Formats: sequence, structure tokens, C-alpha cells
Amino acid sequence: MLVGIMLSPAAWGQTAANPAAPSEAQSASPARQSLDDAWWTGPMLANSAATLPRGHYLIEPYVYDVSSPHSDGFGSLTYMLYGLTDRLTVGLVPVLGYTRLDGPGDSSGVRMGDVSVQAQYRLTEFHEGSSLPTISLQLQQTLPSGKHDRLGDRPGDGLGSGASTTTLQLNTQTYFWLANGHILRMRLNVAQSVSGHAHVEDASVYGTTQGFRGNARPGNSFFVNAAWEYSLSRRWVLALDVTYRRNHGTSVNGVMLPGYGDARIHRNSGTSAAFGFAPAIEYSWSANLGVLFGTRVITGHRTTTTITPAIAINYVH
Repeated sequence: MLVGIMLSPAAWGQTAANPAAPSEAQSASPARQSLDDAWWTGPMLANSAATLPRGHYLIEPYVYDVSSPHSDGFGSLTYMLYGLTDRLTVGLVPVLGYTRLDGPGDSSGVRMGDVSVQAQYRLTEFHEGSSLPTISLQLQQTLPSGKHDRLGDRPGDGLGSGASTTTLQLNTQTYFWLANGHILRMRLNVAQSVSGHAHVEDASVYGTTQGFRGNARPGNSFFVNAAWEYSLSRRWVLALDVTYRRNHGTSVNGVMLPGYGDARIHRNSGTSAAFGFAPAIEYSWSANLGVLFGTRVITGHRTTTTITPAIAINYVH
């Protein structure tokens, strides 16, 4: 949006009979960008606290590459959300992937990862002039649909966890107007995830090998995501996510069958912490269609450093 500079009303009324009037023209405050004049796709990572109007839907496919020192995880996930009521949005998030490794063991083809179903209920809604943000509760259930064990000599086929995971998340979103009149949108989300047990046989995503029989349990996870979006103009937005995740150790328990070591296995990966940031650029062709280009960087304690470039298309109807 072009911000105009205007003379203050006092300068227009300056006369000899008004000696107290200013002697120089004064600039008015920059024009304040309206909410309707800012189009968003959302930042790369932080979920929206808003819900869809009843009968409306959102489709947002992501394509990405999780790049680490010895592998590339090419993948796609798609948010498919529907406004069941004005306050309640439900959805499905399927995941597809293909893993390339430095050595042998690439994925045998594009495979399905774990699928998530979710519901989000809006508690409050932001209104201009109020300090109350939009607040919602989101419940997500991740289903163990991806392959996680019996990987043989194809560790790249392991795109699932084998365990069901329940995530309860508090999402918030609000708007600020900066000194230049442009809008800064902020999201702050906090989540807690709890996973069940996964039955594991042979080679798996948990580092077990041929002949193993037992189970694994991913550790509970605490996650915080803050995000800011700065509206450069109606169509262009700069975005940044900052994240922190704390994972309790993943446990693996079981035995090796006779002929494969005949031993008991008890191990825990230990607590890990991951810090991340994800700068992105958003561009919207219209109020309901836009694209995002971004890169996520993750590093931390007992955490593999990854760099993930991604592109996403956001469509709302």
C-alpha cells in the first residue's frame, strides 16, 4: 500500500488573525492499513488461531526437502480443512515422502507417512481496537499409517512412527499497527504431545536391526512457536517463525531372537532440545489465493541439524 503524506488541518487554517497557528506545515500520521488491504498466506510453521466460516474450506499443500548431512527427505504434506461451524474447523493432514541416503537404502518409492486428523475450536476473536487476541484450542490425532519397521535393507522406507500421538495445542493470533501504518500480525502457539507404544519388529526407524522383537515409545514433546508477519503491501508479506521443542527420550525395549544375538535391549535416547527459525516470503494473487517460499533451520542438543526449503500454495474458498 502506498502511504500518503498530508498537511495537518492546522496548516490549512493559518491566517494573520491566528498568530498561534504553526508557521510550518506538519505531517499527519501515515495512513493506517486496513485489515481488508492485507492479504496473508500464513507463516511457514505456526497454525492460525482463526477458524473457517461454516461451509468454507482451505487447501494448503507443502512441498519440501528436509536436508541433513547424510540424507534428504523429500516430502509433501497437505492441510485440508473445513468449517463445520463458524467456531469449529475440522481437517485432515496426509503426508507423502521419499528419502535419499548417502549410502544404500533409499526409499523404494514415494510412500505414505503418518496421517493426522484435527479439530480446532475458536474461543475468542480479535476485533480492531481491542487488546483481546483470537484464541483457539486445537486437538490433533496422528495415526500410525506410515511404515516404521520391517524395513530390511531399505531404511529410507521408514516414514512413520508406528505410534498414535495426541497433541493439544493453544493457538493465539493478534494484529499490531506499526508507526508507518503497516500491519504486523503475530501468532503464539503452545503444544503438548503424548505418544503411545509402537510394536517393532526387525530393522526400524528406532535403530533396531534384523531379529529384534519388542516395542518403542516416542517421548512426550513440548513445543512453542512464535511467528510474525509484516505486511509490506496488499500482496507482499515478510514472515518469520521461531520455535522451541523439548522431547523426552524415546525408549526401546525388547529382545534379539536366537541367532541374532539372543540379548535383551533396553535403551533411551535421552531428552533433547531443538531450536528453529523459518524466514519466508508470502505473495497473494487475491484475498483467497497465495504462495509461500521459506526455509526452516533446526538445530539443538541431541538434535540433527536440518535445513528445509519449502514452497506452499494456500487456497481458501
